Amino acid sequence: MNLFTVAKVAVENTAYSFDMLFDYSVPDFLFSSVKPGVRVFVPFGNSSKKRVGVVFSVRKEKELPKKLKSICGVIDSEPLLTEEMLHTANFVHDQTFCTYYDACKQFLPLGYSMKISVSFAADPNFSNEILDDTERKIYDFLLSKNRFLKDETIIKECGLKRDTDILDRMFMGGMLLRNTESKRRVNDAVLKMVRLRETDDDTALKKLTKKQNDVLKVIEEFQTLSIKELCYFAGVSAAVVSALESKGIIETYDHEVYRTLPNEAKEKSVEKIILSDEQNHAFEGLSKLYQSEKAEGALLFGVTGSGKTQVYLKLIDNAMKTGRGIIVMIPEISLTPQILSLFYGRYGDKIAVFHSALSLGERLDEWKRVKRGEARIAVGTRSAVFAPFDDIGLIIIDEEQEHTYKSEMTPRYHAREVAAYRVGKHKGLLLLSSATPSFDSYTKAQTGVYSLFTLKKRYGNAVLPKVQTIDTTYNSDMATENISSRLAYALQENFKNGKQSILLLNRRGYNTFVSCSECGTVASCPNCSISLTYHIRNGRMMCHYCGYTVPFTKKCKNCGNESLSFKGSGTQKLEEQIAEIIPSARVLRMDADTTTSRYSYEDKFKRFGNNEYDILIGTQMVAKGLDFPNVTLVGVLCVDQMLYNDDYKSGERAFDLITQVVGRSGRGETLGTAFVQTDFTENEIINLAATQDYETFYNIELPIRRQMIYPPFCDICTVSFSGESESLTNKSAMKFLNDLKELHKNDFADQKIIVLGPVAPKIAKIGGKFRVRIIIKCKNTKRMREMISILLKDFLKNNKEITAFADMNPEDVM
Repeated sequence: MNLFTVAKVAVENTAYSFDMLFDYSVPDFLFSSVKPGVRVFVPFGNSSKKRVGVVFSVRKEKELPKKLKSICGVIDSEPLLTEEMLHTANFVHDQTFCTYYDACKQFLPLGYSMKISVSFAADPNFSNEILDDTERKIYDFLLSKNRFLKDETIIKECGLKRDTDILDRMFMGGMLLRNTESKRRVNDAVLKMVRLRETDDDTALKKLTKKQNDVLKVIEEFQTLSIKELCYFAGVSAAVVSALESKGIIETYDHEVYRTLPNEAKEKSVEKIILSDEQNHAFEGLSKLYQSEKAEGALLFGVTGSGKTQVYLKLIDNAMKTGRGIIVMIPEISLTPQILSLFYGRYGDKIAVFHSALSLGERLDEWKRVKRGEARIAVGTRSAVFAPFDDIGLIIIDEEQEHTYKSEMTPRYHAREVAAYRVGKHKGLLLLSSATPSFDSYTKAQTGVYSLFTLKKRYGNAVLPKVQTIDTTYNSDMATENISSRLAYALQENFKNGKQSILLLNRRGYNTFVSCSECGTVASCPNCSISLTYHIRNGRMMCHYCGYTVPFTKKCKNCGNESLSFKGSGTQKLEEQIAEIIPSARVLRMDADTTTSRYSYEDKFKRFGNNEYDILIGTQMVAKGLDFPNVTLVGVLCVDQMLYNDDYKSGERAFDLITQVVGRSGRGETLGTAFVQTDFTENEIINLAATQDYETFYNIELPIRRQMIYPPFCDICTVSFSGESESLTNKSAMKFLNDLKELHKNDFADQKIIVLGPVAPKIAKIGGKFRVRIIIKCKNTKRMREMISILLKDFLKNNKEITAFADMNPEDVM
């Protein structure tokens, strides 16, 4: 009996409302090439255009459904995704309400994606004269060009709609010829090499010039080398090499190379790690977990400067001996330079780097080095969790509490959850590290889900900084708008002593908003429900959400008076204020406005580490993970807004930020000092953060979470709606809510849920679209996700003007 082969394929660019793994037949000539994990070309929908898909599985059938389409071609010679990666993609799909293909894409660098180009030409042999006006216009246009043109060119020149399928219909009708080409978005980097050709023709060798003979001598000595090297050693131009190639004496070929990343630490020697008794206890416990034959999870919890990095570096040293893959994640690109310097110095070219500041070509090459087994450690931000290791032994997430580990774009995964799933599949160890762990992770450590290892002392002779709170309630005793007299004096003394300081102000720009002194109107973005921020460098007011910008004017749009004035202040203004207090101080500002260029983090932090600057000011990117031994003073200038934000995590975030930034001080031999300016000096969170007493803060906050039913005592799923019409957006959200009530009552009554909303988030309008959100307190079960998925797919099928998405455990609920 003949059996037919059928593949389940995840197809690109499918809408979530009808996404699934689609069945395709496998033609006999592709039978040996179609395997789980390879990419294929497939026809999709009514159009004959080809799309890229990823094969999830292959099976045998006795007969094929009549209308089953066939795979057209195979892109990869070997699977790009392993069985574990396909399982992980399926996990991401189920957890995040994304399409199967979007989940698969996380494992592939953007440069590896395929670009399909379709072009058409008029078929000169077409003789049917029955064409409508549009078909005639297209046919005559292409006939006059007498060549293949890309579909987008034809659409533009003939004034067609972008989503038209008329070109495909004309092809199917025999009027047009079609050509489909595909290529990778980023090609491999290659070096043009030279070598001798085997030839029996002595005649050509006798007619060589002196320079050509010099070239041959160099090639005979080195056997093979690049054209650039050949020209250098032989002292000739590339034209001499080309002449030899044209005579058939030598041949050139492409040799694949990697795009190298800037790194000055590869030559550093490996320093021996000497652990304290406390660190060694943690290391030995973690080593036993690593050697376990089952998947393990652990939390390394220690005060800032306690040497958590040294513990997991020694753990990595041991893990390297086993030959398994290692992933180390950090929360911010800003931390990458220091971490990479440390890792390159210790492990050299065994490191691969994954973060968004790399070019597409660099990302592609780093991915290939891991895939080929040339790199054993992947270091990077959130995306590093998808590093293509065949066998993962250890995943480390540093500063695991950071919100940046949660993706805000589709698929909305949390790197911690993906990491836990991957080490589970590989029976590896997941190690979370933090001085202020997330409530979720610390609760799991307290209940035995994770093993807990605690470091209570700073490493070596360093001790925790002395923290002082400064009352700014009535703006009394202030040297400038942002800096109190006490802090100003401390900055001056620290500067005189040759020490460095860090100041945190978590607002960029010059003035945070502009308002009218006559009518009180605040200058706001026309596209977003947010005030405009004034930037002194370009004299413009800017929206930090949609990018809208307008020149500053004193005239109020509401009342017409020239009475607009600046309010509040950001990092740009703080930079000026520092110059007033210490005119000769060298000030470095770090915020989203000063770190837009590639490698700007590396350059700025390197210069600060080399003592080229005296004071570093910035937003929260300067608060965490940085280790500068000469920093002995830290100032926290405005934390009150975070303390009283309308989110259940506001206290946790404020405690984390204060603890982390205060911890940047006194990490060397000199005792550090930190100042926290606040209107609420008696606030419990500030005082506990000053002493880094996380356990007490956790024990105070946890009962409140339990009473209010917030994580870790539940999960939260938000369903967000957006549209250009405020009323239609609200109506759509209400319709979804009613459908939720009905479906829950009839089919999912076993799921306990608490529903809040619909309600507008803090910023109700962004980019010209109004936003509404439904908040569901629940348990993140398969049944719960199934219910949300049914509702979401049904909504998206029947609503074209309103977009919607679901997010399980978002970082921002409001």
